[in-house]
Amino acid sequence: MKPDLFEAPDYYNLDDLLTEEHKMIRDAARAWVKRDVSPIIEEAAQEAKFPKSIIPGLASIGAFGPYIPEEYGGAGLDQISYGLIMQEIERGDSGVRSTASVQSSLVMYPIWKYGSEEHRKKFLPKLASGEFMGSFGLTEPDHGSNPSGMITSFKDAGDGEHIILNGAKLWISNSPFCDVAVVWAKNEEGRIHGVIVERGMEGFTTPETHNKWSLRASATGELIFQDVKIPKSNILPGKSGLGAPLGCLDSARFGIAWGAIGAAMDCYDTALRYAKERIQFGKPIAAFQLQQKKLAEMITEITKAQLLAWRLGVLREEGKATSAQISMAKRNNVDMAIKIAREARQILGGMGITGEYSIMRHMMNLESVITYEGTHDIHLLITGLDITGENAFK
Repeated sequence: MKPDLFEAPDYYNLDDLLTEEHKMIRDAARAWVKRDVSPIIEEAAQEAKFPKSIIPGLASIGAFGPYIPEEYGGAGLDQISYGLIMQEIERGDSGVRSTASVQSSLVMYPIWKYGSEEHRKKFLPKLASGEFMGSFGLTEPDHGSNPSGMITSFKDAGDGEHIILNGAKLWISNSPFCDVAVVWAKNEEGRIHGVIVERGMEGFTTPETHNKWSLRASATGELIFQDVKIPKSNILPGKSGLGAPLGCLDSARFGIAWGAIGAAMDCYDTALRYAKERIQFGKPIAAFQLQQKKLAEMITEITKAQLLAWRLGVLREEGKATSAQISMAKRNNVDMAIKIAREARQILGGMGITGEYSIMRHMMNLESVITYEGTHDIHLLITGLDITGENAFK
């Protein structure tokens, strides 16, 4: 295994905008990725296995619910700290960041924001420590970009204490090994509610999705519910309607906007290092104009994305960030990252497709990231709606 020599680019001295705590948190996450993720991630991706051994490490760097209050087991950090942790984890691998994003923003966040105090005390400390792993059930086989069309539903069990849940969710990160799932389903009146489904409930199964060419080091699967009997007390009482799961997605998309920068930085750093060392026609390929053009455009786009994410982090910490602003950052930064991955691969030539370097793995991963939690096109239309007032979805 090659040593992890990554050096993060900071062309506009953005570290000056961070507090000492921010930098300490980021550097701790960066050191952990270098020590515990980089040495194993290529093999995990080749074997298409999520390395469960890293779960305690993710918990130790505060990757599970970093902004969740300390009284519930979280680290009580701010939004920029959350973003920086996601950036460093995705620098290692998008699939590992997906595991942390789902745990934090799609499982812990709704329990914290929409759950009862009993829910918070029962689940959040164990999720923060990694003792419990969670998944989030919104996307269905026939309803991806249109989640309001979901058919997963529940009805009263007739005993006054339970509901009966039926349906299926698809493309669910962490599902094969999750202990709890926050599932979105319609009640008998057609209103969407969040329901906490626990491992071991009869009729609840989580088959794994195989044969993926992307996010290979992440466990993906289904959530299937066949007459699952669930206590009514497991329904999240704080918020219902489609706005509830979309609020969770705002938090996750914010993390992705930061995480994609990490993947882009890794590709850029790898390409820059290679270009300085690779000799052709008697000099390093970094001396050729076309290679300099690629590298100069990479650092420019990374710097723009860093500024976008930092400003969004300030707005989100102040409670001012809109869903449309988050959509813009998710779309822009993932698009930026995937383009940089493709250009970086070209700089490495044939070596760029091998597992000796991280670039091809990042490129394949980003093909999923650009689609999940709102596709590239959907986020474009969200911005269009926001600036024109005209709804192109209908």
